[in-house]
Amino acid sequence: MENIWRIKNKVSAPKGDWLAQVLASNRGLNTPTKLKQFLNPTFDQITSVNIGKTEKAISRIKTAIKNKEKIIVYSDYDADGISATAIMWETLNDLGAKVMPYVPHRVLEGYGLYTPAIEELAKNGIKLIITVDHGVTAVEQVKAAKKLGIDVIITDHHVLPSKIPDSFALVHTTELCGAGVAWRFCWDLIKNIKPAYQDQLIEKLELAAIATIADLVPLVGANRAIVKIGLEKIQKTTRYGIKSLISASGINGKIGTYEIGHVLAPRINAMGRIEHGLDALRLICSRNRSQAERLTKLLTQTNSRRQDLTTKAINHAAGLVNNNHLVGVIAHEDWHEGVIGLVASRLVEIHHRPMIIIARGKQKSKGSARSIAGFNIIEAIRASSEFLLDAGGHPMAAGFSIETKYIESFTKKINTYAQTVITEEILAPVIEVECQMPKDQITKYNLEIIKGFEPYGVANPVPLFLTKNMMVEDVRTVGADNRHLKLQVDGFSAIGFSLGSQRANIRPGYKVDLVYSLEPDNFNGKGSLQLKIKDLVIVS
Repeated sequence: MENIWRIKNKVSAPKGDWLAQVLASNRGLNTPTKLKQFLNPTFDQITSVNIGKTEKAISRIKTAIKNKEKIIVYSDYDADGISATAIMWETLNDLGAKVMPYVPHRVLEGYGLYTPAIEELAKNGIKLIITVDHGVTAVEQVKAAKKLGIDVIITDHHVLPSKIPDSFALVHTTELCGAGVAWRFCWDLIKNIKPAYQDQLIEKLELAAIATIADLVPLVGANRAIVKIGLEKIQKTTRYGIKSLISASGINGKIGTYEIGHVLAPRINAMGRIEHGLDALRLICSRNRSQAERLTKLLTQTNSRRQDLTTKAINHAAGLVNNNHLVGVIAHEDWHEGVIGLVASRLVEIHHRPMIIIARGKQKSKGSARSIAGFNIIEAIRASSEFLLDAGGHPMAAGFSIETKYIESFTKKINTYAQTVITEEILAPVIEVECQMPKDQITKYNLEIIKGFEPYGVANPVPLFLTKNMMVEDVRTVGADNRHLKLQVDGFSAIGFSLGSQRANIRPGYKVDLVYSLEPDNFNGKGSLQLKIKDLVIVS
C-alpha cells in the first residue's frame, strides 16, 4: 500500500519566520504563552504534575526509616523500570532508609510483582515494598503481600484497570513514564524529609530523561521539560556507568533523543530482555570506573545477542502473518519472550496494522502487542480478558500472559473486536508532512528554527517537509547490501535509509517529489545540509 502524504499546513507565500509559525501552529501552540512554554520548558512543569495524594506514602516511608524497617524497591526490567529503581533506591538510601532493589527475572518471574518472590522477601524480614513502573494490575500479589505483613506502595504510570490493588498507597499518573513518576514522588518525599537533598535529586533527571525517551511517552509538557533538562545533565554526567556506555557506543558530541533511544537505551534494555536486568541497574548506579567498564562490555555483548535473536524472529514471523486478519496474532515456541515486543514493532512498520507476537509455552504463553494510531491495543486486549492471566500497558503497546490453549480463541475474539473499531482510514499508512518547503527555503537559517523545537519524539515528531520537482543530479546506493539510497538533488545531498530498492527506478535528469527531514550533514563536513528522505515519488 502506498503512503498517503497528509500536509498539515498550507503555506501560500513564505516570509519572515514563517517556518516557526508553521511548526507552532501544527503543534497547537496557538498563543505566545504556549509557544514560550514549549520552546523553554521549565522545572516547575515537572514538579506541578499531579500524582495523587502522596502524604500517606510519605508517612509510611518516614515510619520505615525511623524504625529501620527493611524496604524493597521492586523494579521492572526495562530501561524505564531500571532508571526508576535507581532514582528511588538512591534517594531512599541517601535519606537513611534500610533499602535494597529487587529486579525480577523476565522469564522465571515475569512482569511485575511475583508472589513467590514476595514470600521470600517476607522470610527475609521485608516490611515495605515500593513498586516502580508497575503495580496497578497486581491485585492478587498485593493481597498476598498484606497477608504476609508487607505494606505495598505502588508508583506506576500504566493505564488503570477496572479493579486496582488494595495497596497501602497509590502514586500514579499516565502523564509521565515510570521513572518520571518515581522522580516526582521523590521530590515530594525529600521536601518533607530532607529539603537540602533537592540538588542531588535534580541531577537524577538524567535518568528520568533516559527513561522518558526509551518508554516512548509524549514529549510535551512535563516530559519535554524532563528530557530537555535531563539531556543537559547527561552532557556533563558524573555517573561512571553512563559515561562508559557513551564511550563504548562510539557517540561523539551532543547526546540527543536519537542517541538515547537508538544507542544507549537498547543496551540497557538488552539485559532485562534476555539475561537479568540487575546488571543494568548495577551499571547505572556504579561508583567504580572499572566495574562500570566491565558491566558496559557485558551490556554491549548482550545487546548484540539481542539483535541477532530479534532479526531471526522477525524474519521467521514475517512469513507467518495472516493477511486476512485486521490484528495480526502470531505465536511460536522458538521466539525468546524478551524480543517479541521488538518483533511486533517491526511487523507494524511493515504491515501498518496492529500486531501481537506470542512466545508460545507448553501451558502458558507471553504476548507483546504494538498498535497503530486510532486503535487502543490495551482496550482491545482487555476485551478478551476471559482468556488472559494478566494484561497491562498503553494504547499503543501492551503485554499479557495467556494460557496456551486459548491463543486461537483469543485471536478470533480480538479480530472480531477490531472489525467494530478499525476503519480503512485507520489502516491507511499516512505520512504527516508539516508543509510544502520551497527549494529556496532549504537553508541553514530554517535548520536552526527546526532545532529550536527539539527534543523530538512522540507527540512532537521530527518535522517532515515536501519539496516538489527536485532535479536528480546523481544517484547511487550505499551501505551493506546496497540498502540505502544516496541522491544529489538540486545541489543538496539526500539519503534514504532502507530505500536502496528505488535505485533501479531513478536516473540523473529525473524529477522527484521528496518528503524528508532537514538535518546537518555531519559526515561531509561542517555547515552542509542533508535531506533525510522519508518517501519519494518520481514525477518525470
